[in-house]
Amino acid sequence: MGNRKKTDEVLHEGWYHTGDIATVDEDGFLSIADRLSRFSKIGGEMVPHIKVEERLHEVMELTEQKFVVAGVPDEKKGERLVVLHTLSDEQAKEAAEKLAQTDLPALWRPRANQFVKIDAIPYLGTGKLDLRKIKELAAQAAKTEEATA
Repeated sequence: MGNRKKTDEVLHEGWYHTGDIATVDEDGFLSIADRLSRFSKIGGEMVPHIKVEERLHEVMELTEQKFVVAGVPDEKKGERLVVLHTLSDEQAKEAAEKLAQTDLPALWRPRANQFVKIDAIPYLGTGKLDLRKIKELAAQAAKTEEATA
């Protein structure tokens, strides 16, 4: 409370900008579709994390959430995608190979070395993904990769 800088970041002309992406149907009902924080800007293009996650689950024929995508800084393209997963190394390799064969744009397809095994997908008490923890895990994975490169 009382953080003027943070308040100014989210208030524009009296409107509170939540960071949600929504649609309005023909009956005027509003549906929250995603969050701006679930996108990465790669080479000037906005890449939706959820679309990559959906395709990964589809190619692996999974109904339970086993993948979550996050963006990390990249010197060349602004950001790059990291795929956090709870599968075996062999399954992750298969997922990367299958994803590479899909019709997703090349910028949307993380390289196989960007798949990182985690113990569990982090969730909040509300049952929603813990986006802050996911971003932290992806950042740690990127730092580890840089240190070993």
